[in-house]
Amino acid sequence: MAEFGPTVLRVVRAVLGPADADDAWSETFLAALRAYPQLPAGANVEAWLVTIAHRKAVDVTRAAARHAVPVADPPETGAEADLPDLDLVAAVAALPPKQRQAVAYHYLTGLPYAEIAEILGGSADAARRAAADGIAALRRTIGANR
Repeated sequence: MAEFGPTVLRVVRAVLGPADADDAWSETFLAALRAYPQLPAGANVEAWLVTIAHRKAVDVTRAAARHAVPVADPPETGAEADLPDLDLVAAVAALPPKQRQAVAYHYLTGLPYAEIAEILGGSADAARRAAADGIAALRRTIGANR
């Protein structure tokens, strides 16, 4: 936990945002403790933990999608990207899920594209493309709001 905890926290924060990240982080390590005895010797523990974190983040996202979120006054427009002072966290959150996850896993945790492909499903080339498209979208979004 001491060695990989910050990496897992960065991943779940990038995928979920700061509000739900702490719970997903805790659930990741609880699940990892239960599954650790079956982990093969020589396995990449960091990639294994990121995979568990990814699955926990997906669980949180699915659970949130099933529940209505009450708001006092709904916004006039639903496009958060139209805000003039959009910051990086909001820009990353606005990316499509695969791009957001590929950017988080590669640029925040340093995982190679082959391991990202194992986590997300698909090929290493698809993971590389998703990360590149995500970075390009971030550059356009941040550049347009400066």
